[in-house]
Amino acid sequence: MNRPAHPRRRSARDWAVDSVVFLFALIFGLIVFEDTAKAESREFLVLLDLVSGLALCFAVWFRRRWPVHLALAASVISIWSETASGPTLVLILSVAVYRPLRTTLLVFAANAVSLVLYLQVKRPPDTGALAIAAIALYIAVAGWGLYIRSRRQLLQTLRDRADRAETVAQLQAEQGQLRAREEIAREMHDVLGHRLSLLSVHAGALAYRPDASTAEVASAAEVIRASAHQALQDLREVIGVLRAPVGELPQPTFADLPALVEASRAAGVPVELRQDVVGALPDHIGRTAYRIVQEGLTNAMKHAPGEQVTIDVTGAPGNGLAVEVRNPAPSKRLGDGRGLLGLAERAALVEGRLEHGRTSDGEFRLYAWLPWPS
Repeated sequence: MNRPAHPRRRSARDWAVDSVVFLFALIFGLIVFEDTAKAESREFLVLLDLVSGLALCFAVWFRRRWPVHLALAASVISIWSETASGPTLVLILSVAVYRPLRTTLLVFAANAVSLVLYLQVKRPPDTGALAIAAIALYIAVAGWGLYIRSRRQLLQTLRDRADRAETVAQLQAEQGQLRAREEIAREMHDVLGHRLSLLSVHAGALAYRPDASTAEVASAAEVIRASAHQALQDLREVIGVLRAPVGELPQPTFADLPALVEASRAAGVPVELRQDVVGALPDHIGRTAYRIVQEGLTNAMKHAPGEQVTIDVTGAPGNGLAVEVRNPAPSKRLGDGRGLLGLAERAALVEGRLEHGRTSDGEFRLYAWLPWPS
């Protein structure tokens, strides 16, 4: 039984629980002792019963640190002390809560033996009924403790899984951002190299043409100036991408949705956007809705180029946000579906749902419902 070298200090909740437990043990033990005091004529046995039982009641305050030791001590004291019945129940419960099942069974067996010895020493009336009631009470208390222990272990397991899932999701997001950064940086490097090459060509032309006219020299110089300025801008963008801390790269919002639709229209896609959204969306819900529409437009441009795309976005606080993208379905569906799979995972992360497929009227429908708290 491994225990920490420095037990944690009691919290306010621990003090409250321990106080209630102590009062229960004390009151229960004194109620049982009252009957014993009336029936027992030997005063020294009555005094021994009361003193040892009260000592065990005060020992309940240390049940978190030494549950097994105190429970075994209680099994011995219970042989002659009925006042110890209250703290004994509490200590059996504590062992079931804080120690494994095997230890609980051993403590339970020790208290069962103690009960047998008690019946031999005290010889109370209705021995059989008393034994059955005591064993039933022991079983109920131990079972309750085992339930509490199992529930705590389950909750801790769920917390650990949630923490691991959150950590994994964060690492995956960071890795995805790093990969995106590398791709952007490589692309910008190629662009920057291209611009510098153009600048070198124009400068070299001036060097090898000393007979160029003033107008030609001015034109080439203007091209060099513009290329150098653009190259400098590209270089700044590369440095900005590489310096941006993880988690602070720009992310689209729901307010960017009209701009996304306009960009698709400019590319030749007939898009109709209908919005009926009341209130300000939470950032993570708006970002998810944007990505769903973006994927729907991408699929439409890939698999049904030039066809009409209809987008409906409706929602209000408390009712959720519904996003629907429709376009004529192609006769043959292309692609590996990874984009839709990613959207389903994205919707699940915000506790929403995603549906997609062909409709009876020959359209491809992408539908998502996202929660929107009131």
